[in-house]
Amino acid sequence: MRCITIWRILGLSLICMITLLTTALACTGIQLKANDGSYVNGRTVEFGLNLDLAGIIVPRNYPCKGTLPDGSTGMIYRTKYAAVGGGMFGSTDIADGVNEKGLAIGAFYFPDYAVYATITPANKNRALSPTEFSNWVLTQFETVDEVKQGVQSVVIAPTTPKGWPVLPPFHYVIYDKTGKSIAIEPINGQLKIWDNPLGVFTNSPTFDWHLTNLTNYINLSPINVTTALLGTLKLQQFGSGSGLHGIPGDFTPPSRFVRAAFYSTTSIPTDKAEQTVFRAFHILNHFDIPYGAVLSVNGNQDIPEYTLVTTVKDTQNLKYYFRAFEDQNIKMVDLNAFDLNGKTIKTFSMQGNQTVQDISKSAI
Repeated sequence: MRCITIWRILGLSLICMITLLTTALACTGIQLKANDGSYVNGRTVEFGLNLDLAGIIVPRNYPCKGTLPDGSTGMIYRTKYAAVGGGMFGSTDIADGVNEKGLAIGAFYFPDYAVYATITPANKNRALSPTEFSNWVLTQFETVDEVKQGVQSVVIAPTTPKGWPVLPPFHYVIYDKTGKSIAIEPINGQLKIWDNPLGVFTNSPTFDWHLTNLTNYINLSPINVTTALLGTLKLQQFGSGSGLHGIPGDFTPPSRFVRAAFYSTTSIPTDKAEQTVFRAFHILNHFDIPYGAVLSVNGNQDIPEYTLVTTVKDTQNLKYYFRAFEDQNIKMVDLNAFDLNGKTIKTFSMQGNQTVQDISKSAI
């Protein structure tokens, strides 16, 4: 009886996890430009379960292979460029990171819209799983224009990556050090490429829909409407922010896209990349999901979806910044500090325990 109970609990846990994986994961991405011409891009990762996030450094000329749905080998390749970033569920495939040439990528959830390619004898040698695809792009290309041409040579297979209980529906945002950005979305088995003029990215629906939806908010402005006349009645704002009246404040992907577009494009530039990194973190604070504010209901269990990690990539100086839910202190890994011709993949923890700096003795 005890064994049956344990298996029942495990089964319910798996069902719960699958439910979350197929419906959740709210992520928001932005890009900012500094006055010196450098670009940084950042994103949040939200989920209701521990994704076992870990940092990864992949060297040049490292052997990699794609995986087909039946577990056999798909595309075989070697990394051209070294890269640093984060992976999930113990995988060494980078789902979010930057390479030595300043190309950056992020895999974002794309539920109900992602449809991967059907694998055939003709394309199986060009096939990669959804997480292998992001790793391949990051380690093969220098610019967005190169990516546009190169991705036509591969297909994304409906392969459930290692550690995932279900097939994750992904789409991808890519940036290079010149500020160019594109979105890549698997639509009906084909890879659709959209230019991304704002550098903003969220989740479903399709990227072109999000751009069109911005038309609904053309009235938004950072400039306060201090006074107005209604007939002979003079009206005055209660406080600052009236130019933003009507900006959507919920955590749905369309609303987050609108806010991200507005906050990133109206941000007053800083002088250099490092300052812009911290500005990006400040903007991304607005997309933190407080623990308990968004719940997925599974049976009699309410499961909170919250911000697990926030990352910012400096495409000029090749630095990967991050902070975790458990540790809000910003940490950084510098790709330049490593032997990019090394023979092994290196990993680092993206978790930690929150610390507080006691400055009591500094009081004068």
